[in-house]
Amino acid sequence: MIPVALKKQLAAKLQEGFVLKRAVFNPCLELYPLKEWEALMERVNKLNRFNKKNNDFIRRFTAGVKLVEIDASGRLLIPKDLVVHAAMKKQVVISSAVNILELWDKENYEAAIDAATVDFGALAEEVMGDANDDSLS
Repeated sequence: MIPVALKKQLAAKLQEGFVLKRAVFNPCLELYPLKEWEALMERVNKLNRFNKKNNDFIRRFTAGVKLVEIDASGRLLIPKDLVVHAAMKKQVVISSAVNILELWDKENYEAAIDAATVDFGALAEEVMGDANDDSLS
């Protein structure tokens, strides 16, 4: 079940559908609104398929991709192969990742957050803190 508040935020995108796929860096799933997925696929489709690395990337990146819908009751059916990939058991966490949602097994999500030994303040400063970078203004 998608929480009611989140379903309201996604209302404009519900009619278009979503793409659900394996995450690249984490043991979770990524839920893309269809328009976000199409924009990403435009970039991927520009890759030269005669380059082996590009071809391997495309194959792995799109492995397990499923077109899904959120039904009128706010339910999202997650295909069994993706449930297995994300090691989802009973409780699922939905985490916002800017323009997509991540779906995690609750225990794995909490472990990933706890395992982040990186000093988040230092990371935030490195990634976002360059006061001289005009592109962030």
